[in-house]
Amino acid sequence: MQGAWAPRDQGQSHSRMGALDRPSVILLTYVLATIEFTCLFMQFSILPYLSRKLGLDSIAFGYLQTIFGVLQLLCGPVFGRFADQRGARAALTLSFLAALALYLLLVAASSPALPGVYLLFASRLPGALMHTMPAAQMVITDLLAPEERPTALGRLGLCFGIGVILGSLLGGTLISAYGIQCPAILAALATLLGAVLSFTCIPASTKGARTDAQAPPPGSPQVSVFDLKAIASLLRLPDVPRIFLVKVASNFPSGLFMIMFSIISMDFFQLEASQAGYLMSFFGLLQMVTQGLVIGWLSSHFSEEALLRASVLLFIVVGLAMASMSSVFHFCLLVPGLVLSLCTLNVVTDSMLTKAVSSSDTGTMLGLCASVQPLLRTLGPTLGGLLYRSFGVPIFGHVQIAVNTLVLLLLWRKPMPQRKDKVR
Repeated sequence: MQGAWAPRDQGQSHSRMGALDRPSVILLTYVLATIEFTCLFMQFSILPYLSRKLGLDSIAFGYLQTIFGVLQLLCGPVFGRFADQRGARAALTLSFLAALALYLLLVAASSPALPGVYLLFASRLPGALMHTMPAAQMVITDLLAPEERPTALGRLGLCFGIGVILGSLLGGTLISAYGIQCPAILAALATLLGAVLSFTCIPASTKGARTDAQAPPPGSPQVSVFDLKAIASLLRLPDVPRIFLVKVASNFPSGLFMIMFSIISMDFFQLEASQAGYLMSFFGLLQMVTQGLVIGWLSSHFSEEALLRASVLLFIVVGLAMASMSSVFHFCLLVPGLVLSLCTLNVVTDSMLTKAVSSSDTGTMLGLCASVQPLLRTLGPTLGGLLYRSFGVPIFGHVQIAVNTLVLLLLWRKPMPQRKDKVR
């Protein structure tokens, strides 16, 4: 059975995994991802209030967000290469230590005795190394056989949904009760715990932990972490450019809408801050259910090619509904379709892309996948703001219809190849 330990490799596999067996490592990875997402959304709750307290206007706040997005965009693939070469333990520990530095800088920025504005902008710098999601995806990908990946990767979305709900609720409640510093202090303590758990419980390397995984040949030259040519070469492998293009193009329209959602919720839907928070919690709850339960069921009954086409087609249907949306009630009706299409697309493309590269490059490929969202956060505020100001909310639906119709035609014209469930 693929993905199980072979008797002849039990001793070697156990030494690689350390004190924990494979299911325990996977479970711990889910816990670590939940901690990171919860702290991240607590940070999102802090930023607007801290920025206002320090006297920043909306333009300066936009610069703050752009800096974070650019750093994550540029360093995501490099972090993935680091994870491939130095192992899961080093990658997760480094990500949590970077998050710890960010939250400590936020604590310092909220102190009246310190130069808060400079410290607030400095707190964006550790974001370059905060990549817990691709590191967790690498662990899951390395430890499971290809046919098991979609379900397992989907469960990471369950962790994300828990983080959205728990982090948003904790952040808002703690700010109201104890002030801006409290959520940042709690996030710092939680990420310190995450760093300790990563360093003590995660195996040094998950490469070769499965019997069908292939380690690099002994004595082969070690590629530099900063070798951009080696990173870019993955995008030239067979089938990778088309899958990656589908991932970026299909995500782009809905990404623009979600980036502008805070403005749309205030101007178009006329929601109060608390009502917008409830709507985001609804979004997070749907994502939890979809990625924790629905994706696993779908992946066991349908091929990845069929799911990819279905997600793009659903994007078109959601775009039609978005183009005629006139109230928050209409938005709530289309949110399930939007969440299902987003979750299916991202899980399926991540799974397909990890199958398209060797087991020694899964971290780098997942780092490239993780750069898609920072790319949207970098380009989205400017482009999304321009489209919204010029054409209103319906333009996001029209863009979604146009882009995903082209993607669907591409998929029907040249289908993705059916791969065997075996790591190359």
